[in-house]
Amino acid sequence: MNFYQEVLKRKDDLLSDLTDLLKIESTKDPDTKSEENPMGVNVAKALAHMLDLSTQQGFSTKNYKGYYGYAELEGATPSNEDEHIAVLTHIDVVPATGKWTSPPFEPEIRDGKLYARGAIDDKGPTMAAFYAVKLLKELNLPLKRNVRIIFGTDEESGMSCLKTYREIERGPVGGFAPDAMFPIIHAEKGQMHVKCELTTDHIEAGQAPAEFTLLSFHGGTRPNMVPETAKAIILGDLGDVGEKFEGYVKENGLTGDITSSNDSHTLTLNGISSHSMEPFKGVNAGCKLANFLLGLSLDKRAEKYLALIDQGFHEDHFGKNIGIDHEDDITGPLTVNPAIFHYEKGGKGFVQLNLRYPVSAKAENIENGIGKFLNEYEYVIGEVRNKNPHHVDGDAPMIKALQQAYEEETGQEATLLSSGGNTYASLLPNCVAYGAVFPGKVMTAHQKDEYMEIDDLLKATAIYARALYYLAS
Repeated sequence: MNFYQEVLKRKDDLLSDLTDLLKIESTKDPDTKSEENPMGVNVAKALAHMLDLSTQQGFSTKNYKGYYGYAELEGATPSNEDEHIAVLTHIDVVPATGKWTSPPFEPEIRDGKLYARGAIDDKGPTMAAFYAVKLLKELNLPLKRNVRIIFGTDEESGMSCLKTYREIERGPVGGFAPDAMFPIIHAEKGQMHVKCELTTDHIEAGQAPAEFTLLSFHGGTRPNMVPETAKAIILGDLGDVGEKFEGYVKENGLTGDITSSNDSHTLTLNGISSHSMEPFKGVNAGCKLANFLLGLSLDKRAEKYLALIDQGFHEDHFGKNIGIDHEDDITGPLTVNPAIFHYEKGGKGFVQLNLRYPVSAKAENIENGIGKFLNEYEYVIGEVRNKNPHHVDGDAPMIKALQQAYEEETGQEATLLSSGGNTYASLLPNCVAYGAVFPGKVMTAHQKDEYMEIDDLLKATAIYARALYYLAS
Protein backbone atom coordinates (compact mmCIF):
# COMPACT_ATOMS: atom_id res chain seq x y z
CA MET A 1 0.00 0.00 0.00
CA ASN A 2 1.40 3.40 -1.03
CA PHE A 3 0.04 5.54 1.78
CA TYR A 4 1.80 8.69 0.62
CA GLN A 5 0.14 8.57 -2.83
CA GLU A 6 -3.22 8.16 -1.14
CA VAL A 7 -2.50 11.23 1.00
CA LEU A 8 -1.59 13.28 -2.09
CA LYS A 9 -5.01 12.50 -3.57
CA ARG A 10 -6.55 14.15 -0.52
CA LYS A 11 -4.12 17.10 -0.23
CA ASP A 12 -6.58 19.85 -1.19
CA ASP A 13 -9.26 18.62 1.20
CA LEU A 14 -6.73 18.23 4.01
CA LEU A 15 -5.47 21.80 3.60
CA SER A 16 -9.00 23.17 3.36
CA ASP A 17 -10.15 21.45 6.56
CA LEU A 18 -6.97 22.46 8.38
CA THR A 19 -7.34 26.10 7.28
CA ASP A 20 -10.86 26.21 8.68
CA LEU A 21 -9.62 24.81 12.00
CA LEU A 22 -6.71 27.27 12.19
CA LYS A 23 -9.07 30.22 11.77
CA ILE A 24 -10.62 29.46 15.16
CA GLU A 25 -8.83 31.38 17.94
CA SER A 26 -9.07 28.48 20.36
CA THR A 27 -7.21 29.87 23.36
CA LYS A 28 -8.59 29.07 26.79
CA ASP A 29 -10.91 31.87 27.86
CA PRO A 30 -12.22 31.93 31.45
CA ASP A 31 -14.45 34.91 30.60
CA THR A 32 -16.62 32.82 28.26
CA LYS A 33 -16.52 29.48 30.04
CA SER A 34 -19.70 27.71 31.08
CA GLU A 35 -20.79 24.30 32.26
CA GLU A 36 -21.07 23.16 28.63
CA ASN A 37 -17.90 24.98 27.51
CA PRO A 38 -15.37 24.74 30.39
CA MET A 39 -12.51 26.15 28.28
CA GLY A 40 -14.50 28.99 26.69
CA VAL A 41 -16.51 29.38 23.52
CA ASN A 42 -13.64 29.39 21.00
CA VAL A 43 -12.14 26.13 22.22
CA ALA A 44 -15.66 24.69 22.07
CA LYS A 45 -15.93 25.85 18.44
CA ALA A 46 -12.72 24.04 17.53
CA LEU A 47 -13.89 20.86 19.25
CA ALA A 48 -17.24 21.05 17.45
CA HIS A 49 -15.41 21.55 14.15
CA MET A 50 -13.47 18.31 14.54
CA LEU A 51 -16.47 16.34 15.74
CA ASP A 52 -18.56 17.62 12.82
CA LEU A 53 -15.87 16.47 10.38
CA SER A 54 -15.77 13.12 12.15
CA THR A 55 -19.53 12.65 11.91
CA GLN A 56 -19.40 13.45 8.19
CA GLN A 57 -16.88 10.63 7.77
CA GLY A 58 -19.12 8.14 9.51
CA PHE A 59 -17.03 7.82 12.68
CA SER A 60 -18.75 7.28 16.00
CA THR A 61 -18.23 10.37 18.16
CA LYS A 62 -18.51 11.58 21.73
CA ASN A 63 -18.31 14.97 23.42
CA TYR A 64 -17.88 14.71 27.18
CA LYS A 65 -19.10 17.98 28.72
CA GLY A 66 -16.74 20.05 26.57
CA TYR A 67 -13.62 18.60 28.21
CA TYR A 68 -12.76 16.25 25.37
CA GLY A 69 -14.22 14.60 22.35
CA TYR A 70 -13.27 11.62 20.28
CA ALA A 71 -13.95 9.99 16.94
CA GLU A 72 -13.65 6.23 16.58
CA LEU A 73 -13.15 4.02 13.57
CA GLU A 74 -14.74 0.75 14.56
CA GLY A 75 -12.95 -2.20 13.03
CA ALA A 76 -12.27 -4.48 15.97
CA THR A 77 -12.79 -8.23 15.69
CA PRO A 78 -15.09 -9.83 18.30
CA SER A 79 -12.10 -11.06 20.32
CA ASN A 80 -10.72 -7.50 20.52
CA GLU A 81 -13.96 -5.51 20.74
CA ASP A 82 -12.87 -3.69 23.91
CA GLU A 83 -9.44 -2.74 22.54
CA HIS A 84 -8.48 0.42 20.75
CA ILE A 85 -5.44 2.34 19.56
CA ALA A 86 -5.43 5.98 20.67
CA VAL A 87 -4.23 9.10 18.89
CA LEU A 88 -3.94 11.90 21.43
CA THR A 89 -4.38 15.35 19.89
CA HIS A 90 -5.37 18.79 21.15
CA ILE A 91 -7.20 21.68 19.54
CA ASP A 92 -6.42 24.44 22.07
CA VAL A 93 -3.53 26.83 21.41
CA VAL A 94 -1.41 29.30 23.36
CA PRO A 95 -1.97 33.05 22.86
CA ALA A 96 -0.46 34.55 19.72
CA THR A 97 2.00 36.97 21.33
CA GLY A 98 4.59 38.99 19.45
CA LYS A 99 4.48 40.76 16.10
CA TRP A 100 3.48 38.33 13.36
CA THR A 101 4.21 38.75 9.64
CA SER A 102 0.62 37.77 8.90
CA PRO A 103 -2.35 37.64 11.31
CA PRO A 104 -1.98 34.49 13.43
CA PHE A 105 -5.58 33.32 12.89
CA GLU A 106 -5.68 34.08 9.19
CA PRO A 107 -3.70 31.10 7.80
CA GLU A 108 -1.32 32.00 5.00
CA ILE A 109 0.93 29.85 2.80
CA ARG A 110 4.35 31.30 2.03
CA ASP A 111 7.24 29.37 0.46
CA GLY A 112 5.61 26.01 1.11
CA LYS A 113 4.85 26.75 4.75
CA LEU A 114 1.45 27.19 6.34
CA TYR A 115 1.64 30.01 8.90
CA ALA A 116 -0.85 30.30 11.76
CA ARG A 117 -1.05 29.86 15.52
CA GLY A 118 -1.52 26.14 16.04
CA ALA A 119 -0.05 25.13 12.68
CA ILE A 120 2.44 22.78 14.35
CA ASP A 121 1.05 22.79 17.91
CA ASP A 122 -1.20 20.94 17.47
CA LYS A 123 -3.81 21.57 14.79
CA GLY A 124 -1.65 20.63 11.81
CA PRO A 125 -0.65 17.27 13.34
CA THR A 126 -4.24 16.79 14.56
CA MET A 127 -5.57 17.10 11.03
CA ALA A 128 -2.79 14.84 9.75
CA ALA A 129 -3.84 12.18 12.24
CA PHE A 130 -7.52 12.70 11.40
CA TYR A 131 -6.84 12.20 7.70
CA ALA A 132 -4.77 9.12 8.51
CA VAL A 133 -7.79 7.56 10.23
CA LYS A 134 -10.04 8.78 7.42
CA LEU A 135 -7.74 7.11 4.91
CA LEU A 136 -7.91 3.76 6.74
CA LYS A 137 -11.69 3.90 6.56
CA GLU A 138 -11.88 4.92 2.92
CA LEU A 139 -9.43 2.18 1.88
CA ASN A 140 -11.43 -0.33 3.90
CA LEU A 141 -8.27 -1.85 5.36
CA PRO A 142 -8.83 -4.83 7.68
CA LEU A 143 -8.32 -3.99 11.37
CA LYS A 144 -8.36 -6.06 14.54
CA ARG A 145 -8.73 -3.09 16.90
CA ASN A 146 -10.67 0.14 16.86
CA VAL A 147 -8.81 3.39 16.24
CA ARG A 148 -9.81 6.35 18.39
CA ILE A 149 -8.62 9.91 17.79
CA ILE A 150 -9.04 12.00 20.93
CA PHE A 151 -9.45 15.78 20.77
CA GLY A 152 -8.24 17.45 23.96
CA THR A 153 -9.16 21.02 24.92
CA ASP A 154 -6.79 21.99 27.74
CA GLU A 155 -3.36 20.68 26.82
CA GLU A 156 -1.69 24.09 27.04
CA SER A 157 -2.82 24.95 30.57
CA GLY A 158 -3.09 21.94 32.82
CA MET A 159 -4.34 18.99 30.75
CA SER A 160 -7.55 18.81 32.79
CA CYS A 161 -9.21 17.45 29.65
CA LEU A 162 -7.17 14.24 29.40
CA LYS A 163 -7.07 13.85 33.16
CA THR A 164 -10.86 13.81 32.99
CA TYR A 165 -10.72 11.40 30.05
CA ARG A 166 -8.52 9.06 32.08
CA GLU A 167 -11.11 8.96 34.85
CA ILE A 168 -14.06 8.31 32.52
CA GLU A 169 -12.81 6.17 29.64
CA ARG A 170 -11.04 2.84 29.33
CA GLY A 171 -7.37 3.01 28.45
CA PRO A 172 -5.91 2.10 25.05
CA VAL A 173 -3.69 -0.88 24.35
CA GLY A 174 -1.25 1.65 22.90
CA GLY A 175 -1.05 4.86 20.97
CA PHE A 176 0.73 8.11 20.29
CA ALA A 177 0.50 11.89 20.56
CA PRO A 178 1.42 13.75 17.34
CA ASP A 179 2.63 16.71 19.37
CA ALA A 180 6.42 16.69 19.41
CA MET A 181 9.28 15.41 17.25
CA PHE A 182 9.92 12.49 14.93
CA PRO A 183 11.05 9.76 15.06
CA ILE A 184 9.77 8.61 18.50
CA ILE A 185 9.92 10.22 21.92
CA HIS A 186 9.67 7.30 24.32
CA ALA A 187 10.65 9.23 27.46
CA GLU A 188 9.35 12.55 28.78
CA LYS A 189 10.71 14.55 31.66
CA GLY A 190 8.71 15.19 34.77
CA GLN A 191 7.20 18.63 35.09
CA MET A 192 6.93 20.67 38.26
CA HIS A 193 5.24 24.04 38.80
CA VAL A 194 6.52 25.86 41.87
CA LYS A 195 5.14 29.17 43.14
CA CYS A 196 7.82 31.09 45.03
CA GLU A 197 6.20 33.64 47.34
CA LEU A 198 7.90 36.63 48.93
CA THR A 199 7.23 36.70 52.67
CA THR A 200 8.65 40.04 53.81
CA ASP A 201 6.32 43.03 53.74
CA HIS A 202 8.51 45.47 55.61
CA ILE A 203 11.33 47.91 54.98
CA GLU A 204 14.15 47.25 57.36
CA ALA A 205 14.86 49.95 59.94
CA GLY A 206 17.97 51.97 59.35
CA GLN A 207 17.92 51.62 55.61
CA ALA A 208 19.28 54.60 53.73
CA PRO A 209 16.59 56.40 51.70
CA ALA A 210 16.14 54.79 48.30
CA GLU A 211 16.09 56.81 45.09
CA PHE A 212 13.27 54.69 43.65
CA THR A 213 10.24 52.75 44.85
CA LEU A 214 9.15 49.74 42.83
CA LEU A 215 5.38 50.04 42.44
CA SER A 216 4.90 46.92 40.32
CA PHE A 217 6.73 44.28 38.31
CA HIS A 218 5.00 41.90 35.89
CA GLY A 219 6.04 39.45 33.18
CA GLY A 220 4.77 36.28 31.55
CA THR A 221 1.29 34.89 31.04
CA ARG A 222 1.71 31.11 30.75
CA PRO A 223 3.86 28.64 32.70
CA ASN A 224 4.89 26.82 29.53
CA MET A 225 6.35 29.89 27.82
CA VAL A 226 9.48 31.96 28.40
CA PRO A 227 8.23 35.52 29.11
CA GLU A 228 8.61 37.69 26.05
CA THR A 229 7.82 40.99 27.78
CA ALA A 230 8.26 42.39 31.29
CA LYS A 231 7.13 45.72 32.74
CA ALA A 232 8.11 47.59 35.88
CA ILE A 233 6.75 50.84 37.28
CA ILE A 234 9.11 52.85 39.47
CA LEU A 235 8.56 56.05 41.38
CA GLY A 236 11.30 58.70 41.67
CA ASP A 237 13.40 61.24 39.79
CA LEU A 238 14.42 59.46 36.58
CA GLY A 239 17.71 61.27 36.14
CA ASP A 240 20.08 59.27 33.92
CA VAL A 241 18.13 55.99 34.23
CA GLY A 242 16.83 56.39 30.69
CA GLU A 243 20.36 56.45 29.28
CA LYS A 244 21.39 53.47 31.40
CA PHE A 245 18.36 51.48 30.29
CA GLU A 246 18.97 52.30 26.63
CA GLY A 247 22.56 51.13 26.99
CA TYR A 248 21.53 47.92 28.78
CA VAL A 249 18.95 47.05 26.14
CA LYS A 250 21.41 47.70 23.32
CA GLU A 251 24.20 45.73 24.99
CA ASN A 252 21.92 42.69 25.32
CA GLY A 253 20.55 42.91 21.78
CA LEU A 254 16.99 43.53 22.97
CA THR A 255 14.34 46.22 22.66
CA GLY A 256 12.55 48.28 25.27
CA ASP A 257 11.39 51.73 26.25
CA ILE A 258 10.48 54.02 29.14
CA THR A 259 7.33 56.09 29.38
CA SER A 260 6.88 58.66 32.15
CA SER A 261 4.07 60.49 33.87
CA ASN A 262 5.31 62.96 36.48
CA ASP A 263 7.51 60.91 38.86
CA SER A 264 6.11 57.53 37.73
CA HIS A 265 8.05 55.65 35.05
CA THR A 266 7.12 52.44 33.19
CA LEU A 267 10.03 50.37 31.95
CA THR A 268 9.19 47.79 29.28
CA LEU A 269 11.72 45.21 28.15
CA ASN A 270 11.18 42.74 25.31
CA GLY A 271 12.94 39.39 25.33
CA ILE A 272 12.44 36.34 23.12
CA SER A 273 9.74 33.78 23.80
CA SER A 274 10.33 30.03 23.60
CA HIS A 275 8.83 26.86 25.01
CA SER A 276 9.49 26.17 28.69
CA MET A 277 11.07 22.84 27.84
CA GLU A 278 13.91 24.73 26.11
CA PRO A 279 14.27 28.00 28.04
CA PHE A 280 17.82 28.41 26.75
CA LYS A 281 16.39 29.11 23.27
CA GLY A 282 14.63 32.24 24.51
CA VAL A 283 15.56 35.38 26.40
CA ASN A 284 13.62 35.78 29.64
CA ALA A 285 12.42 39.39 29.75
CA GLY A 286 11.61 39.14 33.47
CA CYS A 287 15.09 38.02 34.42
CA LYS A 288 16.68 40.68 32.25
CA LEU A 289 14.56 43.49 33.66
CA ALA A 290 15.23 42.35 37.22
CA ASN A 291 18.94 42.32 36.48
CA PHE A 292 18.78 45.91 35.25
CA LEU A 293 16.66 47.22 38.11
CA LEU A 294 19.04 45.87 40.74
CA GLY A 295 21.55 48.40 39.47
CA LEU A 296 19.31 51.17 40.82
CA SER A 297 18.79 52.32 44.39
CA LEU A 298 15.48 50.64 45.27
CA ASP A 299 13.37 50.16 48.37
CA LYS A 300 14.36 47.16 50.46
CA ARG A 301 11.34 44.98 49.69
CA ALA A 302 11.84 45.43 45.96
CA GLU A 303 15.49 44.43 46.32
CA LYS A 304 14.41 41.27 48.16
CA TYR A 305 11.99 40.40 45.39
CA LEU A 306 14.41 41.04 42.53
CA ALA A 307 17.47 39.48 44.17
CA LEU A 308 15.99 35.98 44.03
CA ILE A 309 15.24 36.37 40.33
CA ASP A 310 18.67 37.70 39.49
CA GLN A 311 20.81 35.40 41.62
CA GLY A 312 18.66 32.30 41.27
CA PHE A 313 17.63 32.28 37.62
CA HIS A 314 19.28 34.95 35.48
CA GLU A 315 21.28 33.23 32.71
CA ASP A 316 21.01 29.84 34.44
CA HIS A 317 18.53 27.47 32.79
CA PHE A 318 19.63 24.27 34.54
CA GLY A 319 19.12 24.90 38.26
CA LYS A 320 22.81 25.15 39.12
CA ASN A 321 22.46 28.43 40.99
CA ILE A 322 19.81 26.99 43.28
CA GLY A 323 21.51 23.62 43.70
CA ILE A 324 19.03 21.31 41.97
CA ASP A 325 20.85 20.53 38.71
CA HIS A 326 20.54 16.89 37.60
CA GLU A 327 21.11 14.99 34.35
CA ASP A 328 20.78 11.44 33.02
CA ASP A 329 21.42 9.59 29.75
CA ILE A 330 17.73 9.00 29.01
CA THR A 331 16.26 12.49 29.24
CA GLY A 332 19.19 14.88 29.66
CA PRO A 333 19.38 17.84 32.09
CA LEU A 334 16.86 19.43 34.40
CA THR A 335 15.70 22.85 33.15
CA VAL A 336 14.14 25.82 34.94
CA ASN A 337 11.96 28.57 33.47
CA PRO A 338 10.82 31.48 35.68
CA ALA A 339 7.60 31.88 33.72
CA ILE A 340 5.38 34.35 35.55
CA PHE A 341 6.42 37.38 37.63
CA HIS A 342 4.10 39.39 39.86
CA TYR A 343 4.94 42.12 42.36
CA GLU A 344 2.85 44.94 43.82
CA LYS A 345 3.98 47.45 46.42
CA GLY A 346 1.95 46.64 49.50
CA GLY A 347 0.62 43.49 47.80
CA LYS A 348 1.80 40.07 46.75
CA GLY A 349 5.14 39.19 45.26
CA PHE A 350 5.80 35.83 43.60
CA VAL A 351 7.68 34.03 40.85
CA GLN A 352 6.10 31.02 39.14
CA LEU A 353 8.64 28.41 38.06
CA ASN A 354 8.22 25.69 35.45
CA LEU A 355 10.75 22.86 35.79
CA ARG A 356 11.35 19.84 33.54
CA TYR A 357 13.31 17.11 35.30
CA PRO A 358 14.90 13.81 34.18
CA VAL A 359 13.33 10.39 34.71
CA SER A 360 15.99 9.51 37.28
CA ALA A 361 15.43 12.62 39.44
CA LYS A 362 13.25 12.66 42.55
CA ALA A 363 10.54 15.31 42.79
CA GLU A 364 10.90 15.42 46.58
CA ASN A 365 14.60 16.24 46.35
CA ILE A 366 13.94 19.02 43.85
CA GLU A 367 11.25 20.59 46.00
CA ASN A 368 13.46 20.42 49.10
CA GLY A 369 16.35 22.02 47.24
CA ILE A 370 14.20 24.89 46.02
CA GLY A 371 12.77 25.45 49.49
CA LYS A 372 16.23 25.62 51.03
CA PHE A 373 17.37 28.21 48.49
CA LEU A 374 14.22 30.32 48.82
CA ASN A 375 14.68 30.57 52.57
CA GLU A 376 17.87 32.58 52.04
CA TYR A 377 15.86 35.28 50.23
CA GLU A 378 12.82 35.44 52.54
CA TYR A 379 10.69 33.44 50.13
CA VAL A 380 8.64 30.28 50.71
CA ILE A 381 7.09 27.68 48.44
CA GLY A 382 3.44 28.63 48.15
CA GLU A 383 2.20 25.93 45.79
CA VAL A 384 3.61 22.88 44.02
CA ARG A 385 2.09 20.87 41.18
CA ASN A 386 4.02 17.85 39.97
CA LYS A 387 3.68 15.52 36.99
CA ASN A 388 5.93 12.48 37.08
CA PRO A 389 8.24 11.46 34.23
CA HIS A 390 7.03 8.99 31.61
CA HIS A 391 9.00 6.18 29.95
CA VAL A 392 8.07 3.34 27.56
CA ASP A 393 10.70 0.64 27.07
CA GLY A 394 12.39 0.77 23.69
CA ASP A 395 11.81 -2.97 23.12
CA ALA A 396 8.01 -2.75 23.48
CA PRO A 397 6.12 -4.19 20.44
CA MET A 398 4.31 -0.88 19.94
CA ILE A 399 7.64 0.94 19.65
CA LYS A 400 8.81 -1.56 17.05
CA ALA A 401 5.64 -1.00 14.99
CA LEU A 402 6.07 2.77 15.08
CA GLN A 403 9.71 2.44 14.08
CA GLN A 404 8.79 0.20 11.15
CA ALA A 405 6.17 2.66 9.88
CA TYR A 406 8.53 5.62 10.11
CA GLU A 407 11.42 3.84 8.41
CA GLU A 408 9.28 2.51 5.56
CA GLU A 409 7.81 5.95 4.83
CA THR A 410 11.02 7.98 5.18
CA GLY A 411 13.90 5.58 4.56
CA GLN A 412 15.51 7.00 7.71
CA GLU A 413 16.40 5.24 10.95
CA ALA A 414 13.77 5.63 13.67
CA THR A 415 15.95 6.45 16.65
CA LEU A 416 14.46 6.79 20.11
CA LEU A 417 14.43 10.27 21.68
CA SER A 418 13.52 11.93 24.96
CA SER A 419 11.93 15.32 25.59
CA GLY A 420 11.53 18.03 28.17
CA GLY A 421 8.04 18.69 26.85
CA ASN A 422 5.02 17.01 28.35
CA THR A 423 2.48 15.55 25.97
CA TYR A 424 -0.73 13.66 26.51
CA ALA A 425 1.27 10.46 26.02
CA SER A 426 2.56 10.72 29.57
CA LEU A 427 -0.97 10.45 30.96
CA LEU A 428 -1.95 7.13 29.39
CA PRO A 429 -0.17 3.76 29.54
CA ASN A 430 1.91 2.51 26.62
CA CYS A 431 1.71 5.79 24.69
CA VAL A 432 4.54 7.88 23.23
CA ALA A 433 5.02 11.13 21.31
CA TYR A 434 5.37 10.59 17.56
CA GLY A 435 6.08 13.60 15.35
CA ALA A 436 5.17 15.82 13.72
CA VAL A 437 8.42 17.86 13.45
CA PHE A 438 11.01 16.00 11.39
CA PRO A 439 14.72 15.74 12.30
CA GLY A 440 16.66 18.87 11.43
CA LYS A 441 13.55 21.02 11.17
CA VAL A 442 12.79 24.02 13.39
CA MET A 443 10.14 23.63 16.09
CA THR A 444 8.10 26.85 16.04
CA ALA A 445 5.52 25.95 18.69
CA HIS A 446 4.65 28.86 21.02
CA GLN A 447 6.61 31.31 18.86
CA LYS A 448 5.51 34.12 16.59
CA ASP A 449 5.17 33.14 12.92
CA GLU A 450 4.49 29.53 13.88
CA TYR A 451 4.29 27.30 10.80
CA MET A 452 4.20 23.76 9.45
CA GLU A 453 5.75 22.83 6.13
CA ILE A 454 3.11 21.45 3.79
CA ASP A 455 5.40 18.66 2.56
CA ASP A 456 5.96 17.62 6.17
CA LEU A 457 2.22 17.69 6.83
CA LEU A 458 1.67 15.24 3.97
CA LYS A 459 4.55 12.98 5.00
CA ALA A 460 3.34 12.90 8.59
CA THR A 461 -0.15 11.93 7.45
CA ALA A 462 1.27 8.97 5.52
CA ILE A 463 3.39 7.88 8.49
CA TYR A 464 0.41 8.05 10.82
CA ALA A 465 -1.78 6.07 8.43
CA ARG A 466 0.80 3.30 8.12
CA ALA A 467 1.52 3.28 11.86
CA LEU A 468 -2.16 3.08 12.79
CA TYR A 469 -2.66 0.28 10.29
CA TYR A 470 0.18 -1.72 11.88
CA LEU A 471 -0.96 -0.99 15.44
CA ALA A 472 -4.62 -1.78 14.78
CA SER A 473 -4.06 -4.87 12.64
